[in-house]
Amino acid sequence: MTALSHTLQFRVRYSEVDQMGTYYNSRPLEWFERGRVELVRSLGMSYREMEQRGILLPVREAYVRFLGRAEYDDLLRMTTTLTMPGRAQVRFDVTIDRADDGRPVCHGWTVHPVTDRSGRPIRPPRWLLELLGRG
Repeated sequence: MTALSHTLQFRVRYSEVDQMGTYYNSRPLEWFERGRVELVRSLGMSYREMEQRGILLPVREAYVRFLGRAEYDDLLRMTTTLTMPGRAQVRFDVTIDRADDGRPVCHGWTVHPVTDRSGRPIRPPRWLLELLGRG
């Protein structure tokens, strides 16, 4: 399967920096979530609609490698790539760099089992596989 990717730009908000003047260490996981949501939206379905159809993607694994500073009002570029490494899980790989000079800020990934509303892992329904280019 070909990986699906989406890139977006955003600015570091004042509330996202710490006393040292750079982004706080928990922010990348929040940014990764934004990347996941916008990638799914770019495929033609909102995360909300996917959940309303009974599919949840809870985070099972997360990794962040901190590579550089990002300060208040810096413009960042985030690329999120989705793959389906197993039958019933998805993985989102994320790279974030500074949009002005390309310097890396962080990278990482999250892994998500496909579950029903009760949290039980399930095989993805056909509509989800088609959305992800695997149907």
